[in-house]
Amino acid sequence: MLPWSKLVVGSLLIAGLAWLVHEIRADGARSITNAIERQNNDAESRAREKRLDYDSCLDVGRLWDFASGQCSGTARRGRN
Repeated sequence: MLPWSKLVVGSLLIAGLAWLVHEIRADGARSITNAIERQNNDAESRAREKRLDYDSCLDVGRLWDFASGQCSGTARRGRN
């Protein structure tokens, strides 16, 4: 039979390894979550900038070119 001290030490060793694996996995999950959050924030900032560009283009009476994503020319008045 195994002495109780070896059984306790073995149990503590297994518990410690399980805790270490859990911490490593949790840290990886946090880093992935943070990376996704940064990407979302960057996308939001770029979208806000483009929206402001679009609005300011229309405010000065110019025409927004969706193909190039830039403000160009003047808006035509009336019908042709």
